[in-house]
Amino acid sequence: MTEENGFDAMQPIEIPIDGTLDLHTFQPGEVKQLVPDYLQECLHKGIYQVRIIHGKGTGTLRRTVHSVLKRLPVVASFNLAEAGGGGWGATIVYLKRDKTG
Repeated sequence: MTEENGFDAMQPIEIPIDGTLDLHTFQPGEVKQLVPDYLQECLHKGIYQVRIIHGKGTGTLRRTVHSVLKRLPVVASFNLAEAGGGGWGATIVYLKRDKTG
């Protein structure tokens, strides 16, 4: 079955794994699974610093992202971006490097 826009609602969306994840194009309910999956793919590509753009808004999405990040063992640390990198509308995540590599 297709949506009004002609896209299959169940078809996976491919996003580039380049160290920047913009959440504006996703539904809030997708974030809890999307963020861990994206970070895992970054690790596979050797990307250890990731910028997650969640927007400023009311802060609900930022709090959800931070809650997810706090529970992930692959996350070494995270903080809000500097003013030039999105300020409080983006979070910079530092991933743990594999001790064997």
